[in-house]
Amino acid sequence: MAKKPAKKASPSSKKGFEETLWDSANKLRGSVESSEYKHIVLSLIFLKFISDKFEDRRAVIGNEYGADFVDMVDFYTMENVFYLPEESRWSFVLKHAKQNDIAVKIDTALHDIEKNNPQLAGALPDNYFSRLGLDGSKLSALIDTINNIETMANECHMTEEDLVGRVYEYFLGKFAASEGKGGGEFYTPKSVVTLIAEMIEPYKGKIYDPCCGSGGMFVQSIKFVDSHKGNRKDISIYGQEYTSTTYKLAKMNLAIRGIAANLGDVAGDTFFKDQHPDLKADFIMANPPFNQKQWRQASELSDDSRWDGYETPPTGNANYAWIMHMISKLSDNGTAGFVLANGSMSSNTSGEGTIRQKIIENDLVDCMIALPGQLFYTTQIPVCLWFLTKNKKTDTEHGYKSREEETLFIDARQMGSMVSRTNKELTAEDVAEIARTYHAWRGEKDSGEYEDKAGFCKAATLEEIKANDYVLTPGRYVGAAEIEDDGIPFETKMKELSQTLYQQMQDAEKLDAVIRGNLEVLGYGE
Repeated sequence: MAKKPAKKASPSSKKGFEETLWDSANKLRGSVESSEYKHIVLSLIFLKFISDKFEDRRAVIGNEYGADFVDMVDFYTMENVFYLPEESRWSFVLKHAKQNDIAVKIDTALHDIEKNNPQLAGALPDNYFSRLGLDGSKLSALIDTINNIETMANECHMTEEDLVGRVYEYFLGKFAASEGKGGGEFYTPKSVVTLIAEMIEPYKGKIYDPCCGSGGMFVQSIKFVDSHKGNRKDISIYGQEYTSTTYKLAKMNLAIRGIAANLGDVAGDTFFKDQHPDLKADFIMANPPFNQKQWRQASELSDDSRWDGYETPPTGNANYAWIMHMISKLSDNGTAGFVLANGSMSSNTSGEGTIRQKIIENDLVDCMIALPGQLFYTTQIPVCLWFLTKNKKTDTEHGYKSREEETLFIDARQMGSMVSRTNKELTAEDVAEIARTYHAWRGEKDSGEYEDKAGFCKAATLEEIKANDYVLTPGRYVGAAEIEDDGIPFETKMKELSQTLYQQMQDAEKLDAVIRGNLEVLGYGE
């Protein structure tokens, strides 16, 4: 039987469902700033998602136990589903979307959800929709747009849970891009987070992010565990976030994916209000604010135990305070991977060089990676990845060789592909190549044999780092890439280049003569 001709892809399917939904939602923004608008959109997506989960569970309870049990809260919590009173359900919001008081109804719904589900305490916006004074018709149209997620899930042959997770992640990224400066406070580019997860492999133990933004590091950790057939129950998640609205975003982002996490009781400053003072983490993943100024007064935290054995980090830049904080939180075999501005690798300002020297002499630096520019939405400054570990000795359980007094340097500045006019991403192949190089160097058999590669990677000894004044910039160690021999003899190449140069000199003389002639015509002769 002859095959039917394939249907032409519709413009929306070519565009991608996330982008189609973004375009629809973004058209309705009106006078609301994206920094505010993201809380509106993401809160509604969250409400839609937990309502759908509730309705599914309600149907199951009704079928299995009967109508008398459908409002028993325990039947929902046992399956990690949030119980929703009738006026907090998406169906109720949708039914009243055209009414003038829809903003109040949404605020009430979110308030009641928080009240009935203690694990969401502090997670949802408080009277946000009423306070913003949104245009009722635009809010109604936005509700209709988000209601289309269910239709899209059917068209894409995906579960709504998967689709909502993707939409949420896509929207977070788009909001970060549209906000420019400030967006980076809640969002780290996905390819950077993926690289950190693939490097440190958080299979089992405690994972911590001291400045967790919207929780992207945790989401990627769970994806890593899932993709490698691990067990989510083998990891526990701890985080902290300074900004209250971003703290709420993180809680919603994790709840929507069914990820349990301890983000502390409140949003708070990690240096002054540590939410996990006794924590020792097996894995730390972080993207601290770049070059944060005036993070403490000179008289504050000067004798904090987190700096024990080191100089006190300077007040003018928090880079080394973040590093010291993370070192203090690592377990005896713990590994940390985090993003910092390139200046952290070579700075000698206000004692930073002395702290770095001590960290290196204590043999904590496992790997340094120089990243390509333009990866971040919020800044064009070049950034790097630090990987620290408390234990470089032979580890037979994980198959690691001893790396004592050795550090791996990787220069990935030539990697990545442009995905827009201004932004670049590391491709899946880039991430795999960098991670494979690190794992091979650690001695993991499945990753092959490690070899230094000029221009890309170099395993340097403590003595070599000392000879470079304790500077950790990979470019100092990996050297220049070898240039491939084109097979043309030197004499032949020199002759060709000389002839080209002479021709260009003759052309320049002719051009000068023409310019002189034109200047004489204008009355400006020599």
